[in-house]
Amino acid sequence: MEKYSKRLSLLGAILILPYLILLIPPARNVPDETGKENPFEWNRDRHWAYLENAFKAAKKVSCQGLNPEILRQSKALLSIVEDLENGPLPPESPVFKRIEERLFTIAPSIAACPKYFPFYHRVLNTLRTSVKKQSEAWDMDSALAKETTYRLLYGSRASIEEIILQSEDDDIPNLIKAVNEPSRCPSTEVLMAQVHSGDILVSRGGAATSALIARGSDYPGNFSHVALVHVDEATNKPSIIEAHIERGVAVSSLHEYLEDKKLRVMILRMKADHPSLTDNPLLPHVAATAALEEARSRHIPYDFSMDYKEHSALFCSEVASAAYAKYGVRLWAGISHISAQGLRQWLSDFGVKHFITQEPSDLEYDPQLQVVAEWRNLEALYQDHMDNAIIDVMLEEANEGKTLSYNYLMLPIARLMKGYSLLLNLSGKVGPIPEGMSAAAALKNAAFTDRHARIKEELQKKARIFLEESGYRPPYWELVRMAKDVIAA
Repeated sequence: MEKYSKRLSLLGAILILPYLILLIPPARNVPDETGKENPFEWNRDRHWAYLENAFKAAKKVSCQGLNPEILRQSKALLSIVEDLENGPLPPESPVFKRIEERLFTIAPSIAACPKYFPFYHRVLNTLRTSVKKQSEAWDMDSALAKETTYRLLYGSRASIEEIILQSEDDDIPNLIKAVNEPSRCPSTEVLMAQVHSGDILVSRGGAATSALIARGSDYPGNFSHVALVHVDEATNKPSIIEAHIERGVAVSSLHEYLEDKKLRVMILRMKADHPSLTDNPLLPHVAATAALEEARSRHIPYDFSMDYKEHSALFCSEVASAAYAKYGVRLWAGISHISAQGLRQWLSDFGVKHFITQEPSDLEYDPQLQVVAEWRNLEALYQDHMDNAIIDVMLEEANEGKTLSYNYLMLPIARLMKGYSLLLNLSGKVGPIPEGMSAAAALKNAAFTDRHARIKEELQKKARIFLEESGYRPPYWELVRMAKDVIAA
């Protein structure tokens, strides 16, 4: 019996020892301090409360009653926007501050009477085109140019989306066209919009990490993914070149691209008067063709480090920027910065090493590109805003020192799964843990996603109560406030 007991003890030690070895935590990456700037903050909570009160007051008035004030404010806004065509202005010009104030001031009345939305959207389209034209002469890597562009273009987007969220489903179409930028490249129709070869699709996924990518920047945005379109000149068949965390760079059909959950999609196109297109109008198609051929000729792993300068591995933004860089076009005229230390630490835990990089949302502000159209439906947009609000509050925690936790006892199992994934990767297959992601990062990702889901479940309950009591959906600042309450509880 004693001999048998010793054998069992020996067997137990043999089994436990590898488990204990696999329990040894990995060394934590500490992001460096280089390239830090000051993250943008609106700091206008009192103004948002004023706008919400203005909206509640406007809801009590008929559209006919609102008509004179809407026309007066619209005329004043349009007049200032049209003045941007009179000549170049520096980014510090007081004109831009006046425009910002007016585009926000009129928004509550438009939200209360969405029939004026098409006109308001046309004015803001003109504003976006004019600001981009002005910014062609600015140093887009300067903080002043970045902030002016962001305040006007993201501010316009924020006001439009609050209006959409207060509308009924059929008030505003899912596809909203912006500028019909001409192109000589092959084209096809996608969801009632004309898409040309070389166009860039900027989208937002439905995962919690998608919201983190969108908000995790010095200038928080609404997009988490970039893809490049190729249209075959003979068949007009579109192919989508994109980088997936799970499998690296892949070529997707349009159906596959749309099947992967998207909360919104925006089309960006190079301006027809770009100097590179003057020399070669088909340059976008040439760049997309080269990217397509490379994606089909070799396995390109996903670049978790987000190094946009080295192209052996590619992250999603880099798929587009690397394709155009080969032909002398530098996209992301204003490069992205990730400066908040807590955010840098969280992203570092997921494998990011470069915090001066190319964020999907920032591509919208590139003066070389024009926004052609955007798809966003009411329910998906509402989910987008909820996810953003939660992430904004979670990132406040990160910057106060909260770290990403995970189930430590699961680390040995995750490491075994990682080994299995590596074997699958050697044969060209996708494993349970993505190529390039560590076992610890995978566990942190799972824990982060689970916590986000639990917060969102409670936030949805609070949002439903708010809607029942107030008669309108909570605007973004209310979602942030409620998310803080959920996390505090």
